Amino acid sequence: MIAPSMLSADFAHLADEAAAVAGEAGADWLHIDVMDAHFVPNLTLGLPVVESLLRATDIPLDCHLMIEDPDRWAPGYAEAGAHNVTVHAEAAADPVALARNLRAAGARAGLSIKPDTPLEPWVEVLRHYDTLLVMSVEPGFGGQSFMPRVLDKVRTARRLVDTGHLTLLVEIDGGINADTVEAAAEAGVDCFVAGSAVYGADDPARAVAALRDRVRTAAPHRAWTA
Repeated sequence: MIAPSMLSADFAHLADEAAAVAGEAGADWLHIDVMDAHFVPNLTLGLPVVESLLRATDIPLDCHLMIEDPDRWAPGYAEAGAHNVTVHAEAAADPVALARNLRAAGARAGLSIKPDTPLEPWVEVLRHYDTLLVMSVEPGFGGQSFMPRVLDKVRTARRLVDTGHLTLLVEIDGGINADTVEAAAEAGVDCFVAGSAVYGADDPARAVAALRDRVRTAAPHRAWTA
């Protein structure tokens, strides 16, 4: 699965940018980075923009909330119609209850961990989640370089999923491009967030297809769903 990050899109033409990655071979999800200038230093967009995008595209929205107090604010994104709502382990006060609330509101529940946050303390919590988002850059800004060291966490998560200890989708976000996507695929990622690698290309839809081809080449044994 390829999820273009709209953090790298033209914010003045978000509906057009969503359409640019649509189609049969296009994006599986649209990754929406919500930043509040508190949990991370940057400020991006919020629920009103997400609601507008939901009316403008049929591509499922993957909302990544880099915000303080997600226990309060995250369910609103699920209620609006986001397909997957991801919160940060470092910010959630009661992540188990939050996962329950997100699911009750109709969304998949995702839990994200920063590059320096270990996976092991969150394994039991992840039993309540549908998606694990491993950050391969420090959250807050696009265009950063991929951190290969986080792939150890991906490999651990993949083993836990493959052995039945967890039932979730493994997602990665940060520095994913033609040079890094294969290593992430080999480590066990299911869903790849890509920003500038897609929206910096002349043909964003073709860039999505090219990334997907690299993933399938790198891990041909995997039962890819998209």
